[in-house]
Amino acid sequence: MGLIWTVSSVVEFLVYTPMLGAGGGYLAFMTGNLINMKIPCAMNARDIAGTKAGTVENEIISTLSIATSSLVTIAVLALGVLLLQPLQPVLQSQTLAPAFENVVPALFGAMAWQYYRKNLRLAIIPLAGMTVLFVFVPSLTAQTSMMILPSGALSILLAWMEYRKGTINCRRKNGGNGK
Repeated sequence: MGLIWTVSSVVEFLVYTPMLGAGGGYLAFMTGNLINMKIPCAMNARDIAGTKAGTVENEIISTLSIATSSLVTIAVLALGVLLLQPLQPVLQSQTLAPAFENVVPALFGAMAWQYYRKNLRLAIIPLAGMTVLFVFVPSLTAQTSMMILPSGALSILLAWMEYRKGTINCRRKNGGNGK
């Protein structure tokens, strides 16, 4: 585990520090959540400001954007803690327990929709196949995490077949060939 994290830490430092500059890199690594929040925030701010990586202007913009992201994160978390404290008895009631058991699937479903909507056939066919399989072999519901592998393989196979037929275009918006 330590070997993986050591290599990852060195690579992240070498990749992100030139993009963010010294100040932005320091703030990003100290506050965490680089890939999900800090890097997109800094890149968006850089695009809006029209600065280029490696310039003093970019370092200032990335430092300010990461600092703002960190402050907003702290404010939202503090507000959440303060507002959830009085609601704790309600949120822990037996009536809402089933809803909280489905939070993770709901989140993954919402995140997956952005990919499913691009080609519904690649999502519906594996979903229908797995649903039929779980209905006829109920004991597999305990192995849901393992059933992701054949479902993913089926999606990849379907995407490859559509690519071969020419119904899926892998060209990028900027004119690249996507290969």
